[in-house]
Amino acid sequence: MTRLSICICICMGCVCMGCICAGLLTMAPGPAIAAVSQRVESTSEPAPAVVLLHGLGRSAGSMEKMAEALSEAGFRARNIDYPATEKPVADLAQYVDERMGDLVGEKRPPLHFVTHSLGGIVVRYLLKGRDVPNLGRVVMLAPPNQGSEVAEHLRSWDLYRWINGPAGQQLGTGPDSLPRRLGQVDFPLGVIAGNDPLFTDWAFSAWLPEPHDGKVSVASTKVAGMKDFLVVPHGHTFIMSEPDVIRQTIHFLKYGCFEQGQNPFLN
Repeated sequence: MTRLSICICICMGCVCMGCICAGLLTMAPGPAIAAVSQRVESTSEPAPAVVLLHGLGRSAGSMEKMAEALSEAGFRARNIDYPATEKPVADLAQYVDERMGDLVGEKRPPLHFVTHSLGGIVVRYLLKGRDVPNLGRVVMLAPPNQGSEVAEHLRSWDLYRWINGPAGQQLGTGPDSLPRRLGQVDFPLGVIAGNDPLFTDWAFSAWLPEPHDGKVSVASTKVAGMKDFLVVPHGHTFIMSEPDVIRQTIHFLKYGCFEQGQNPFLN
């Protein structure tokens, strides 16, 4: 039995109770999705690059709308499809590093990151041990920076472990969880959190302190050292495709802040 054939999907990127997962969100990239998709803008000067990383149980296809918008805004978007459910975070970071090496260097254009959910933890782990002299800015969408309360409750379930793999076991909220051990960030980071869960996320509400996006509480998305913070009325699963989130992401990459001034949720 494959992961796509099961009727209950429990993952950070998608939760659908009582329906076929393939009918809503694919657990893995289809044949039309390449391991790395990239668009290069034709400009006189090299365009700044943006590496996009999807969440747990998702594929690069979930970030395509964001990638298209970044390309139209003048960035060179590299949308990396990585095996999020097959390896621990350390191995996922190495996998990503091997597919972005040509973008790193003192004489290269700025290199930015845009991530969803687990992708933010992969970037934090990567940048802890990787010198990126041309590092630009990072935008994390619904990241479990302090772990996920849902993952903390479900990681002992056999079904959860089978679906989400080693990385899913590392996203708890305890002091020994990987997100907690990564510590403060030392790069320009903007975090966008959601506070309007989908109706399919009702089963997890009892485990999540308000406000939350259905998978991660707003409080758990925060991390020491971030430069700006924004809360939007969206759920976890599709936050990366919302027009206002895309607009705010581009604004932060260009200017180092979100559109409004002082955000009341930052402090």
